[in-house]
Amino acid sequence: MSAQPTIVVDGLSIPLLGFGTWELSPPDARRMVAEALRIGYRHIDTAWIYKNEAAVGDGIRDAIEAGHVTRDDIWLTTKIWVAHFGHDALLAQARESATSLGFTPDLLLLHWPKAEPTFAETLGALNEAKDQGLTRSIGLSNFPSAEFKQAQGLSKAKLVTNQVEYHPYLANGPLLATARELGSSITAWSPLAQGKIADDPVINAIGKALGKSAGQVTLRWLIQQDVIAIPRTTKVSRAEESFDIFDFTLSDEEMARIHALARPDGRLGDWLDPAFKWDEAA
Repeated sequence: MSAQPTIVVDGLSIPLLGFGTWELSPPDARRMVAEALRIGYRHIDTAWIYKNEAAVGDGIRDAIEAGHVTRDDIWLTTKIWVAHFGHDALLAQARESATSLGFTPDLLLLHWPKAEPTFAETLGALNEAKDQGLTRSIGLSNFPSAEFKQAQGLSKAKLVTNQVEYHPYLANGPLLATARELGSSITAWSPLAQGKIADDPVINAIGKALGKSAGQVTLRWLIQQDVIAIPRTTKVSRAEESFDIFDFTLSDEEMARIHALARPDGRLGDWLDPAFKWDEAA
């Protein structure tokens, strides 16, 4: 891995800043993954449902062929879609994803919690995928604390992260505490609140004092909490800007001012099964 902040979970070193590919078309995914790896990103996130796994794999191969990285430099994450949570379907999709990527992923996540099939069946199959060498590690996405704890209780292997929406407008204290309790981590999707932080006066004031953009301040706020952040963009200049966050530190007072921006209506994407309930904001 390149010299940048990481979080170590279950003996695995995961770069705290990654590059996300949600809503990237295959051509954009291939182009931007290659560019991100050239810039210095060493963590790439995709999912089966994004329909760009093959393009992500092509982008990684482009970067390897250009001499920017080796496979061992990269942390690669993908996700099992909810329609594939049955035992056989999960293993089939894990094989499909590895084939599409052209690489064994470092991390395979369950994309959203689902009431049926049972957690026991799904977590059992996810562990089998790891045992069969279809992924190096396993984890979750969009699991509230109660289901996060339940899933870990059913999993032989450590669930190394829970990827959830997290940005300055959405408090996630309970989930962060649960991750610490379980020896796991939190990964933030939509870390820049889908661009809404760009015009925030508090974040911009902090950035102006530091010579940094609102996006850079927000990403720094996340990684200083040991939260993994996976911004995504179709613009090389924006990817370069987002990567330039390792030369400054936010003070405790600046961190607190950003935390204070959280609000009850801050959630941007809510596809949680009605069988489950998000944590109450602390």
